[in-house]
Amino acid sequence: MKKGKFIQEFKDFAMKGNVVDMAVGVIIGGAFGKIVSSIVADIIMPPIGLLVGGVNFTDLTWVLKQAYVNAAGTEIPAVTLNYGRFLQNTFDFVIIAFSIFLFVKLLNNLTKKKEAEKPATPPAPPAPSKEEVLLTEIRDLLKEKK
Repeated sequence: MKKGKFIQEFKDFAMKGNVVDMAVGVIIGGAFGKIVSSIVADIIMPPIGLLVGGVNFTDLTWVLKQAYVNAAGTEIPAVTLNYGRFLQNTFDFVIIAFSIFLFVKLLNNLTKKKEAEKPATPPAPPAPSKEEVLLTEIRDLLKEKK
């Protein structure tokens, strides 16, 4: 394969509408995720933490092994399960998923409204009756005799 042809094929692929649209979607999605994470961490979680006794969810941990100082005098950090971060990320996911659900639902409603506004195609004319078919055949036969 020639180098120029390969590069041209890559350019054709990269500039297709779907690839560019997907890239824009990923970038906007990343920014949207940051906004939702901020809403959850900075606005929603503090009142919830207050309701459950001032707990900051990201600080919730389960200590599997306490920190200690070994014989050489080096401090060995504690081994913990950080389930609070997991809870925080789960709340983020639920809010993002719900927001996307609402957005898709809105788009579907708009699409349905546009389809409803379109005029319906006119119905096909009714099929000719038996009498009309018979008269047409007679007419055609009379034309042939002339």
